[in-house]
Amino acid sequence: MAYRNLLHFIECLEKNGELSRITEPVSPHLEIAEITDRITKSQGKALLFENTGKEFPLLINAFGSEKRMCLALGISSFDIINQRIDDIFTKLTATRNTIFDKLKIIPLLQQFSQWMPKMHKGRGACQEVVMETPDLNRLPVLTCWKHDGGPFITLPVVHTLDPENGSRNVGMYRMQVFSDNTTGMHWHLHKNSAMHFHKYKKSGKRMPITVTLGGDPIYTYAATAPLPESIDEYLFAGFLRQKPIEMVKSLTNDIYIPSDVDFVIEGYADPYEELVLEGPFGDHTGFYSLPDFYPRFHVTCITHRKNAVYPATIVGIPPQEDAWLGMATEKIFLKLIQYAMLPEVVDMHMPFEGVFHNLVLLKISKAFAGHALKVMNALWGAGQMMFNKIMIVVDEQVDIHNYFRVLETVAKNTDPQTDLFFSKGPSDVLDHASRKFALGGKIGIDATRKFAGENGETLTESEVPININAFLEFLPPLTKINTDYVADGHLLITSLNKIYSSQIHTTINFLYQKNLLQGIRYWVLIDEVLFNNEISDIVWQVGNNIDPSFDCKIIHNILVIDGTKKTKSSNNMTRPWPNIIVADNETIQMVDNKWQSLGLGKFIPSPSLRYMHLIVGYGAVAEEN
Repeated sequence: MAYRNLLHFIECLEKNGELSRITEPVSPHLEIAEITDRITKSQGKALLFENTGKEFPLLINAFGSEKRMCLALGISSFDIINQRIDDIFTKLTATRNTIFDKLKIIPLLQQFSQWMPKMHKGRGACQEVVMETPDLNRLPVLTCWKHDGGPFITLPVVHTLDPENGSRNVGMYRMQVFSDNTTGMHWHLHKNSAMHFHKYKKSGKRMPITVTLGGDPIYTYAATAPLPESIDEYLFAGFLRQKPIEMVKSLTNDIYIPSDVDFVIEGYADPYEELVLEGPFGDHTGFYSLPDFYPRFHVTCITHRKNAVYPATIVGIPPQEDAWLGMATEKIFLKLIQYAMLPEVVDMHMPFEGVFHNLVLLKISKAFAGHALKVMNALWGAGQMMFNKIMIVVDEQVDIHNYFRVLETVAKNTDPQTDLFFSKGPSDVLDHASRKFALGGKIGIDATRKFAGENGETLTESEVPININAFLEFLPPLTKINTDYVADGHLLITSLNKIYSSQIHTTINFLYQKNLLQGIRYWVLIDEVLFNNEISDIVWQVGNNIDPSFDCKIIHNILVIDGTKKTKSSNNMTRPWPNIIVADNETIQMVDNKWQSLGLGKFIPSPSLRYMHLIVGYGAVAEEN
């Protein structure tokens, strides 16, 4: 189903028991984020804050479960969209030997045309109210975390046009509010809108931009979807809705936007204006993204519909609401990958602990030697998959949603000398572990059964158990050893109090000389403060903390993964290392005190309490004392 507007979606959430209304006054400055973090991590409902201290209510966590994600897409399950994709590609790829067979494609082409957005003259509901003086301070913009550089618009749908061919890009880029009519525009260098910006700079013209908030939730999802450049986001939204998106022109530029959105923020960026320092911001990686220079967005007009609702989200240590947006992308784009690129891919999973791109698990129907490597290389060259750091490929009988099964398969089926593949390429600009900005390493692990020519079909199982007591006796810095996830003794997770850059090599060589490395194929080293035996936290931290080019080394036929934090003294790290994201004690106490009046049921303690011990120093940068 399509939603008439955001209020219609809110009604649907409430009808399905998926909404909590909060009438108690709650501040957009830190408080809403802390409440939402507790609800999100406990798999709670969407939240409608009706008393924000501003004139508009705020909706958050609207996508924060599989059920709500399906409601947002207007479906009962992701299988419905997958079936639509199956139907389309079956018809497109059918053999057409006769003229009558060829004529059968005409209805399909007509169907495509019916999904194209429709442009209308005049104003839409989104322009019912025009602010006499555009003022962003009238909106309940969130300041989410203590060390954020200020309030950020977190669910903006940003519209730009290519000045050379007029093609539209719709993306989602956070916007730090600097004043009542200026913000930052945090588009990364790999994004289409950033490319548009550089083209405007060549032309010597200002870049028009229109930002929308709210409306049918399909717009928010379409803005986050990793579509090819040639696919218009509103065509994709029309396909998901099975009807065209109704569009009207912005009041002060030529950019068309959906007529039913709640807010429209129009303005421009001047490519010749000095860039502005934006950030820090508590990001989806669970770490702060540190200040950097981005374009300044000048607001010239704000309109909104009557009874507008301000939509927002928070990001931080996973899982957060964005995990479910990622799940939808995983389910939908798997089908597109199968049809357009790699039919041998049976399943794909991007665990939320891997923050979308750090870790990808693939199940393939293997047919020949080197098949897994072919899949890895194809995906590392495909769109946003270029940001992936760790890719694990298994056979089709392995359940890639069972993490222990995946670890067991990797430990049993791989030889670090022959089944690991290292590459290098673009990295996410938020990746703090890459030694160079936006450029880092990748590791592929082929855990499939081996064919002839793939350096042996079986691995010799070690009969020598790991001598844990000897580890602790000889190496006091290895203060803790995790045996919960050891697969047949081949995988070891230990903590390490790392002091100097060559310490890991020294440690491995020492153990080798003592004959204590038998049976180990993979050794993951983490900071002692992380040692809580929770595989979810370990995967999250290690995925964020490694650049495979530097931090994954094969030593004495063991893949050693250095998942510890990096400093100048311990790893010659020249880039600043960010802190993880937690709420401050004052905000936690404030929410504790008012919890009973919020009407959210049983008290939920702050998730930040679990991670306080990981903080280093006092700010967004993890500075050693």
